[in-house]
Amino acid sequence: MPNLRFLGPLAITLSLTACSVVPSSDFPREHDVDLDRFMGAWYVIAHIPPSKTKNAYNEIERYSKNSDDQINVKFTYRDGGFDGPMKTMTPSGTVIPDTGNAVWAMHFYWVLRLQYVISYVSPDYETTIVARDKRDYVWIMARKPHISAHRYNTLVQRVQNLGYDTSKLRRVPQQPLSQRDDL
Repeated sequence: MPNLRFLGPLAITLSLTACSVVPSSDFPREHDVDLDRFMGAWYVIAHIPPSKTKNAYNEIERYSKNSDDQINVKFTYRDGGFDGPMKTMTPSGTVIPDTGNAVWAMHFYWVLRLQYVISYVSPDYETTIVARDKRDYVWIMARKPHISAHRYNTLVQRVQNLGYDTSKLRRVPQQPLSQRDDL
């Protein structure tokens, strides 16, 4: 009979991972995200990134609906420079029921579900902040690769109000659309 001692810790880990996608009740989030308006390309303007994307350039997240509660994601970036190798990830997102479409479980491998909280989306759906209640990662994104300094500073202030250390924010270098080959 095979050694099954690892199943207990694995079951506990999976249970905790499944529960961790719903943010604490005091963590700010949007309450009514229009998924159809949210779909499409978002350029990452700044982030406190996971280590894998700490040197990302031309970072873009693209969302499309697969079904009522499934989101297809195509995440692309250049590693280390505008001419760096193109990297692509294709996680999927599941909208958590009764969260106003603002909380998703992002699936990055068959067992890994990460919290994805739309903490802010502008009324015109031109800028957004995606965060986590652990306050470890955050993304400021926009529909265009560049935004005004005023808009950027306003979004940074929102990130600070979420409880993040904004000194850790990294501006993501984005080329103008006319110079890109990753669209």
